[in-house]
Amino acid sequence: MKAVVCGAGITGLSAAVKLAQDGVEVVVLERAPAPREQGYMIDFFGAGFDAAEELGVLPRIRELAYRVDEASLLDEQGRRRAGARYTTFARTMRDRLCGIMRPDLERALREHLPSTVDLRFGAGVTAVEDLGDQVRVTAGDQVVEADVAVGADGIHSAVRRLVFGEDGGFLRYLGFHTAAFVFTDPEIHQAIGDRFCLTDTIGRQMGFYGLRDGRVAAFAVHRTDDPRLPEDVREALRQEYGSLGWLVPRALRRCPPSGAVYYDQVAQIVMPRWSRGRVVLAGDACSAVSLIAGQGASLGVAGAFVLGEQLRNRPVADAFAEYERLMRPVVEEKQQVARRSARWFLPESPLQLGIRRAALRLARVPVLDRYVAAVLAGKSTAVVTNLRRAAGAAR
Repeated sequence: MKAVVCGAGITGLSAAVKLAQDGVEVVVLERAPAPREQGYMIDFFGAGFDAAEELGVLPRIRELAYRVDEASLLDEQGRRRAGARYTTFARTMRDRLCGIMRPDLERALREHLPSTVDLRFGAGVTAVEDLGDQVRVTAGDQVVEADVAVGADGIHSAVRRLVFGEDGGFLRYLGFHTAAFVFTDPEIHQAIGDRFCLTDTIGRQMGFYGLRDGRVAAFAVHRTDDPRLPEDVREALRQEYGSLGWLVPRALRRCPPSGAVYYDQVAQIVMPRWSRGRVVLAGDACSAVSLIAGQGASLGVAGAFVLGEQLRNRPVADAFAEYERLMRPVVEEKQQVARRSARWFLPESPLQLGIRRAALRLARVPVLDRYVAAVLAGKSTAVVTNLRRAAGAAR
């Protein structure tokens, strides 16, 4: 079998690793000219953690992960108002949890690609044709014919648009914009220490992590009814967040040019079907759960693993159907949680701000700490573990 994977992000790389390990000839087409450096810190756990272990990439992920002592809410003067110990969440998940930068997770997966994988940067998909027994994917002047095409090119997927139609019917905007960038400032790095520091603010919020190379990673999110993205991202960030106190003005002065800033809507993708003919979508391309739900990276890795496992055992059409049957309930549960909790994700009133502080304080109370951690982590799934057990029983 030959597969063309469109997208060299977390989901696409995971799919390439899994398929190649199973003996599939894999070509990966990535629109960007090189690996992306933008992105924010994520909590990596759940089904994706299980899948990474199965793929053999977990040791490298742990090497690149960060030790975070606490998520702290700080007021305009930098005074701590509330916080949650990271170790509480780690215990709840039996230490199967990593805090890792998105670019580092991609790096771990990229390093783990078998040598047989043909990874091509600067190859944005421009056409997808189903030929019946094969699929033809065009990326500029490059043409690849394969048995299956995997669209793993993110929430603004070109493959989804070409095969399933425009985004209007699938993208559900949740009312937020988010951004992330990295900069150098020794004073801010020292002030943060081993914490994830968040402004305790209404309607907009900025957070900071200290990276091991002395740089600082900034994360931002704000409410807006307008889904359109600004042309000048750096200026938009300065206008939106410039009124915040503490370290924010200093960080904004060090914000890099727009091209070096990650900026996007907070949205979900909801589709009636994830495949058509010999084309299947994976990760955010078909099932983005949003920043609010979290676990998008984990679900991307897990979904890629489940898809690869089905293609190893079944004809193409049956494999696509079983992959969707297994993953759709997991994704839909996370999407529902995000929609229900959107109003609490970023407080829009002093009352909501106070409730969030109280919830984090409960996370430090014995017995209640694990309950709060479990609520924030969401419902667990054993989809990857069950597949592993089934494969073991079959052998």
